[in-house]
Amino acid sequence: MQVLVLFGIFALFLLIGVPIGTSVGFAAVFAIWKYGLGVTMVSRNFASGIAKFPLIAIPFFVLAGTLMEKARLAEKIANLAKIIVGRAAGGLAIAGIITCLFWGAVSGSGPATTAAVGLTLIPAMISQRYDKNFSAATIAAASGLAIIIPPSIAFIVYGNVTGVSVGALFLGGIIPGIFIGLTLMVAAYFISKKRGFRGIERRGTVKEILIATKDAFWALLAPVIILGGIYTGIATPTEAAVFAVFYSIFVGIFIYKTLNLKGLYEALVGAVVTSSVVMFVVTFATQFSIASATLGVIDKIANAIIGIAKSPIAVILLADLAIVIAGMFLDAISITYVFMPIFMPILAYYNIDLLFFGIIFVVALAIGQITPPVAVNLYVAANLIKSTLDKVASEVWIFVIAAIIGLIVLSFLPQVSLYLPVTSGLYIP
Repeated sequence: MQVLVLFGIFALFLLIGVPIGTSVGFAAVFAIWKYGLGVTMVSRNFASGIAKFPLIAIPFFVLAGTLMEKARLAEKIANLAKIIVGRAAGGLAIAGIITCLFWGAVSGSGPATTAAVGLTLIPAMISQRYDKNFSAATIAAASGLAIIIPPSIAFIVYGNVTGVSVGALFLGGIIPGIFIGLTLMVAAYFISKKRGFRGIERRGTVKEILIATKDAFWALLAPVIILGGIYTGIATPTEAAVFAVFYSIFVGIFIYKTLNLKGLYEALVGAVVTSSVVMFVVTFATQFSIASATLGVIDKIANAIIGIAKSPIAVILLADLAIVIAGMFLDAISITYVFMPIFMPILAYYNIDLLFFGIIFVVALAIGQITPPVAVNLYVAANLIKSTLDKVASEVWIFVIAAIIGLIVLSFLPQVSLYLPVTSGLYIP
């Protein structure tokens, strides 16, 4: 009965159109009140839910990404990618995916990457006679890589919930992120070849490529400096996020001279709004996790799953399916706070590595960003081309299938996710 009350109210509010964060929070507070779990503790739980040092990295990475967008760093990377791929089949689509890979190493946010890269590459693709909805779907799908490639807001939240090192998660996401990017490139290539979509008129000469590389140097250097600071032990992820902000301001104002006071103000406002939404969801999702644990809901669901799944790989594949389906209706942060307390005792029972599972978990979350009806990347991309969600969604399914295939492969090969963290000595299984 308690399970039905908690999840039933949550589902009811979602069905009537209440925002996800509010739905999660109301269901949790109602359950705490109804079952006498201590309503007076709600306000204290609010504060404790976000008063954690690792979470401070979120607003700083959001601000850094917004500043770099205003400074047009994505444009520099996109120009380099375009002249490298030239007129190859699907050239601009592949250039877009490559750009999203690089930009993901700056922003850590799928929607932010969709906006930054989409503003530059979607018009370029349309001008080369790409279907506009396919163009938007390509950038939206590739932008999901932003939460797999470090730094990643999703990894920060996962680390906060599970206690896994955020630095190890960042390092573990590199190879899987590139692998998923390659699966998207393969899908883009075959669709583009079938429809006759190509790149720009010609591939750049060596001289032109060198000039474009020089122009994009400071943009390409950003992830190297940010992640290098973390992995050399100079800075924690939170400290690296603060440095990323100052680096963004320095490059935007003094190097590229594309960031002015108006852009700086708009970036600050945008970062405040985005960070507020994120922390709002974190706070209420924390309440939901506390209510679930106190009512014994987590134990009941975990025991039911253990009864169904008879092996570690069965648990992982079942979790993949659950997360992808949940991604159709919930945002990544809510999924992490609702599902991970359920999964953690199951993972412990089957001795499944939390770092490996974290990589798989976030890859599945990335797929959720492009699966309707709640597909934040698709909403942003559709808005950029003044189209509707259903039209863009009709073009995104090939990328969803490609990413799911990649997810299944990674699920069977934990060594891919663990290779860099283990060989670097940053993580011991």
